[in-house]
Amino acid sequence: MGKLAVIGIIEQDGEGGEAAVWLWGGAEENREVITMQGAGDADGRPRMMRDEERLSDDVPETAHQISTDSWLQAGFVLTTGVNSVFVLGYSATIMVPLGWIGGVVGLILATGISWYANSLVAKLHEFEGKRHIRYRDLAGYIYGKKAYSTTWALQYVNLFMINIGYLILSGSSLKAVYVLFRDNHAMKLPHFIAIAGFVCAVFAIATPHLSALRIWLGFSAMLTLVYVVVACVLSAKDGINAPPRDYSITGSSGSRIFTSIGATANLVFAFNTGMLPEIQATVREPAVKNMLKGLCFQFTVGVLPLYAVTFIGYWAYGSSTSTYLLSDVKGPVWVKTFANISAFLQSVIALHIFASPTYEYLDTKFGITGSALAIGNLSFRLAARGGYLIISTLVAALLPFLGDFESLTGALSAIPLTFILANHMYLVAKRNKLTSFQKLWHWLNVCFFGLVSVAATVSALRLIAVDSKTFHLFAGL
Repeated sequence: MGKLAVIGIIEQDGEGGEAAVWLWGGAEENREVITMQGAGDADGRPRMMRDEERLSDDVPETAHQISTDSWLQAGFVLTTGVNSVFVLGYSATIMVPLGWIGGVVGLILATGISWYANSLVAKLHEFEGKRHIRYRDLAGYIYGKKAYSTTWALQYVNLFMINIGYLILSGSSLKAVYVLFRDNHAMKLPHFIAIAGFVCAVFAIATPHLSALRIWLGFSAMLTLVYVVVACVLSAKDGINAPPRDYSITGSSGSRIFTSIGATANLVFAFNTGMLPEIQATVREPAVKNMLKGLCFQFTVGVLPLYAVTFIGYWAYGSSTSTYLLSDVKGPVWVKTFANISAFLQSVIALHIFASPTYEYLDTKFGITGSALAIGNLSFRLAARGGYLIISTLVAALLPFLGDFESLTGALSAIPLTFILANHMYLVAKRNKLTSFQKLWHWLNVCFFGLVSVAATVSALRLIAVDSKTFHLFAGL
């Protein structure tokens, strides 16, 4: 049984006094609360207050800006994550282990399933009349304090490892520019990762919160367009002029099984942020409806660049495709330079998106409010965000195994957060409204993706162990 909502309207007589009160009830999930307040508007009519207005006053404390962005801006935030510099590696990390049939079918299925799972989380944003602006807040409200801590740990690991990947790729972008003009290889990948970490720290200090990315999202879209178009055009040109490629899945039967499972985790990683409630928190009311529009944008228009660069890159180079596609392409030096610099700059913006939940937690915990340009606030961001990025940069330089990090991130956190937790939270929150078949469907999702998560974790750890024998710390790759 849903909770009973009592709804009242106070009618006023002609003199502005209260004449009567009318009450009725209904299921909470279907209610529309309308309150008539005595003072009235300037024309003498009482003012009406609906659910979304009440919800704006019922949100957790945060030092960051919320409820101000359009659904389109949220859609661009999501699309920035999906089409970040990581797309330049999906030809190798998804298509090479799975082949044409497995890769194409896997990407299409991952798109649909991810859209569905993220929609479940979006619909719970205003569960029981309260806005849940953080993933851990939503889990804690539904399950309790232990779930709050567990979800925060999973999310932190997810976002931290995503940012490791961004630092590795942004360093690879800078290194790709370097080798175009110098052939002495005096500077190695860890040096460029360190440079990338410094630039990310400067951007993080200058950009106080997620909503402040407005103009940068436009730049991000243009930068994405540059490296995606260059990668597609130059790869297609190389593919036309190249001899027949080998698309076979290499390795023993055992190794192919492990790499295929790892690629499955990469499919999950490709489409999911693991921070949907934090992005939805920035969206203006009605937050659920607007977020569903943003998700529609992400999983229709937003995935097209990802598909294009992934499929064209694999077609052009086959099983020899590298984890950074722009290092394979042949073309004018200035074009490749422009594309690599665009990839580097876009990764700086994308990293800030995925680091923003950590920044919000620190800012809120230590009460950082007021002007973003205040000396105290700038100093805090310098220490807190600078320290976070120093640690991230050090880890990225130590272990630059990009494909393995994608697999482990997808297995340990992206799958549990996006599929297991999303389905189970929806099951618990809506249990009185779901049919027996719907409950069975969500339980099947929970169990299936639980098994996938375990298998993908084992596969990713195996890959890391194998690569650790081949590469050394601070490898120049």
